[in-house]
Amino acid sequence: MTTIRTVAAHEVVRATFPRQVTERDQIGMAAGKAIDSALAQFSHMFREGRRPTLSSVDRIATETLDDELKASMLRLEPADRDRQVREITAVLRAFRGSEVMGLPRPRSRLILIDGEVGIYAQPDYWNGRDRFYEMKSYHADPIPPDVMLQIRLFQLAFPGFRAALAEFDRHAPVVRPQIREIGAVGPEETDRVLRIARDVARSSGQEKVLEYVDNPVVRYGIER
Repeated sequence: MTTIRTVAAHEVVRATFPRQVTERDQIGMAAGKAIDSALAQFSHMFREGRRPTLSSVDRIATETLDDELKASMLRLEPADRDRQVREITAVLRAFRGSEVMGLPRPRSRLILIDGEVGIYAQPDYWNGRDRFYEMKSYHADPIPPDVMLQIRLFQLAFPGFRAALAEFDRHAPVVRPQIREIGAVGPEETDRVLRIARDVARSSGQEKVLEYVDNPVVRYGIER
């Protein structure tokens, strides 16, 4: 049996770009979770041939927002909560008219580095053939380094796939989908990202038996 140390892609990003989480960040994360939860169910019902109403999806998002705020012990003034709900609703409506609507989330893959460590990577959506999408509900232009590292890891996990950043800025006066193609990963960047991921997995990864991993595995080696 082969024992490896594993982490998720978001753990690599968080360890590489640590920051103190503010109350504003917590509110943003609660809104993001509400959007993700609603869109996951939106797309699932759409793929099944159902046509969910926007009001029903809005309700899912609002309930998730309230649950996340409660879990974080955050209390918003009614006007602030209403603003968050309006922003979330605007993203849901923009998403419905975008090319990402109805696409599934791919199964997580394992980036295996030198047969020693593994990174679980799973972008938000894919078309199952040649393209995946990572979605953000805020302005990401220029692309922040933590977001780019996340996308690079997804590109390594899905070689041969085109990468796209799907941006739905919930703070904009009018939310419109912005789909941006991300360039391919070159050899130097591949080496840099693999080394970052390997170091994080070595220091904080959880031990797993490789033969028991049932996710698709993509293997890489780092030149010494």
